[in-house]
Amino acid sequence: MNNLSQIIHQYKADSESVYNTWFIENDERLKAFRTIRRGVLQVIEDIKNKTFPNDFKGSSLEFVLSCIAEQKQVFVGISHPFYWKPKLRIPDIYENQNNKIAFGQFLENCINAKSEEQALKEIVKLDELKIKGLGPAVGSILYFLHPTWFPPFNTAILNGFNYLFNDKKKLGSWTEYLKIREILKQTNIKHKDELSNDLGAIAGLCFEVGSQKMLIGNDEYLSEIERTKFEKNILKRQKENQEEKLAENLHDEMQYHLLKIGISLGFDVTPASNDKSKSFGGQSFSFISLNKFPELNCDKETQNTIKLIDVLWFKKGTNKIIGAFEVEKSTSIYSGILRLSDLYFSISDGEEVFYIIIPNSREKDVIQQLNRPSIKNSKIIIKYILFTELKTNCDAICKFGTDHSIMDKIAKSCF
Repeated sequence: MNNLSQIIHQYKADSESVYNTWFIENDERLKAFRTIRRGVLQVIEDIKNKTFPNDFKGSSLEFVLSCIAEQKQVFVGISHPFYWKPKLRIPDIYENQNNKIAFGQFLENCINAKSEEQALKEIVKLDELKIKGLGPAVGSILYFLHPTWFPPFNTAILNGFNYLFNDKKKLGSWTEYLKIREILKQTNIKHKDELSNDLGAIAGLCFEVGSQKMLIGNDEYLSEIERTKFEKNILKRQKENQEEKLAENLHDEMQYHLLKIGISLGFDVTPASNDKSKSFGGQSFSFISLNKFPELNCDKETQNTIKLIDVLWFKKGTNKIIGAFEVEKSTSIYSGILRLSDLYFSISDGEEVFYIIIPNSREKDVIQQLNRPSIKNSKIIIKYILFTELKTNCDAICKFGTDHSIMDKIAKSCF
């Protein structure tokens, strides 16, 4: 389109577009890449070990898609193509062992691919197998493995693409997806100074247009019905963004309480590495936390994962971790458990305490996740604390607490 630069400017200037609310300055988006990659590795391992179930529900693939769906906005409904539909026997990667293995090998080869060409060959090989129901919805998984190679893909993105490029591409075809990918990549190169090497930016533009949350030009040619629909979509987007901001504020508040308690108990404290610029109640996290993260006795990748844990308490002046806390307001509880597990299995000496901090409404979720066989069969003990308990008792704990065991007064256990 001749006026695409103007459209991109409009997209980026809209403070409530997915470019500003999802793509840039979004810690949860950046955390998701590591979590989803680990989840895909688990899917591959389960298929290899023949422990992958014959249903989507309860599988490691469900966890991967849940993590992607938590990105909301661009990824709403991402799980639907992967639900097992028994009457149609699709997608045929649950009951058919050969197809299941082919899917696992496809994921493994893609995650290990060193070039776009390698990954593209894997897509062609998978498409040639004609596995029923397994289409380019997988592209959204590929995006989190190689965000500069593959755009995410769903109905809204397709509709936006067709409108922007005056095309008629269809859903459900790998061939069509690859054509869309090529056009988006070429467009991205042409407008590289306005967008990003990460294809999430241009896919987000397609999503905004395709979900009718962004109006191209003016509305003088809209019918009354079209204008009403557009206005409803804008109001819906505003409400979603407001709810996310409220949830983020609550997350910051819980982190602040944990930092405050840790300091009162005599520990060095730090929030997640990408949260140090945050504040609550006028108190900046960077002013009350360690200036530099202590070097841990583990490899760099594991340390980077541990640094993403929401709050850590260290024995004063050392690299000895005393307490680790994950605040899970709306994101996957299991992804928080994985980060705590990384810490436990890499550097733990058995003296640390691990807690998940959750809204009261998510108590059933945390119990379910902590009762996963992989967690129950390990020696790691993770307890949980409700938001209301932490908020209500923070000042009393700071006043009367003498060591980390005070947290057990408000914690619950599944064991």
